[in-house]
Amino acid sequence: MKTYIYTFFLLLSSSFCFAQTNTAQLSGPQQLTVAKTPEAAGMSSERLSRIDKVFQEFVSRDQLPGMVALVVRDGQIVYHKAFGTADAQTGRAFKTDDIFRIASMSKAITATAAMMLYEEGKFSLDDPISKWIPEFKNPQVLQSFSWRDTSYTTVPAKSEITVRHLMSHTSGLSYGVISGDERFSAINAKAGIVDLYTTKAVTVADNIKKLGKLPLVHNPGEKYTYALGLDVLGYLIEIWSGQSFDQFLRTRLLDPMGMNDTYFYLPDAKKDRLVPVQRPSKGAQKWERYPVTFYDPNYPISGAKTWFSGGAGLSSTAKDYASFLQMLVNGGVFNGKRFLAPYNVYLLTQSNQVGDLLGGEKGDTHFSLAFSVLNKQGQDKGNGSIGRFSWGGYFNTNYWADPKEKLIMVLMKQTQGVADPGSEGVFTRLIYSAVDK
Repeated sequence: MKTYIYTFFLLLSSSFCFAQTNTAQLSGPQQLTVAKTPEAAGMSSERLSRIDKVFQEFVSRDQLPGMVALVVRDGQIVYHKAFGTADAQTGRAFKTDDIFRIASMSKAITATAAMMLYEEGKFSLDDPISKWIPEFKNPQVLQSFSWRDTSYTTVPAKSEITVRHLMSHTSGLSYGVISGDERFSAINAKAGIVDLYTTKAVTVADNIKKLGKLPLVHNPGEKYTYALGLDVLGYLIEIWSGQSFDQFLRTRLLDPMGMNDTYFYLPDAKKDRLVPVQRPSKGAQKWERYPVTFYDPNYPISGAKTWFSGGAGLSSTAKDYASFLQMLVNGGVFNGKRFLAPYNVYLLTQSNQVGDLLGGEKGDTHFSLAFSVLNKQGQDKGNGSIGRFSWGGYFNTNYWADPKEKLIMVLMKQTQGVADPGSEGVFTRLIYSAVDK
């Protein structure tokens, strides 16, 4: 009899603990809602309205063609506005639900997807990637380079590239055209490496296997070098999951999150919402569509549609991306589901994976497994709270998430070939100045 009573109370206790765990898992806002007033979310509507004047001036002075800005406080949208002209060719104005090429803002989504598989035991952060991609076995570091014929010599690397190296940009891999290093621009181009977008019938697997045979900029773990590591990670996700990267994101993250406007390739019904990339014009119009260069700006709506770049391939809206950030600020839960455990959200958004390799000992930030993270020095310079994590994209899209203030800030532009007049800095300053409590 005592055994039955003990068993009953044990089961009752287990059920209670399970219920408690589920309740904790669903803490934090589960959907983005529109605040009745900014004041209801602890923000000043009068101070937020200062953003209107500043952004309208950027547009009227032809410093920027336009933008979409979104601010969320504790899961409530307190500011969501569009400014300027999305397409000078047609005269179409920006709209708050416009879709943007988010380029390197894809990296955080890719890193999150990888950590979901990490939680399933598919890999360790310090596993060598050659365990799954043999082309990366016995890596070599560039020693000398000939401009005459783009030939080069190498020396063996001191260690292999690990998953951690990929995620923290310390692998020694490089970008090509956009790296700023003409040696690797030439080496990658000769090997046919895709840096950004392609409309050709190329797969990430094709690209990564070729990349694995090329030399590194430096030994893995020795320096921070922004690189194609998240494209490699996207290919690894395909191997670990047994699905195409596109399918994995759709079924495991984007659809469950309710991110219904985030894609590698836009459906026909949504392609008219894609904002053209614009640049300054020398003609009568102040802005024009960016031409085809080493990439085709029509990538998300045309071409072979086989290229799923973990480092730069997604397109999204300000609200969709804010939902993704809200999940991380919530500690890994959103839309009634847990996507990551709190500790792994910490690894992604807060941990220091690079020591002082990013900015040195006196830098304002460190780098986690996906983000630039603000430290005390950065806070004291007026950049936000310690632990604020952020990044941006090649076409001038940006985001910032501040877990302490429960703030999410997204600023979407779509330009190339124009220096930003300071829109990112003034945007975040005005938002912090609007926090009332």
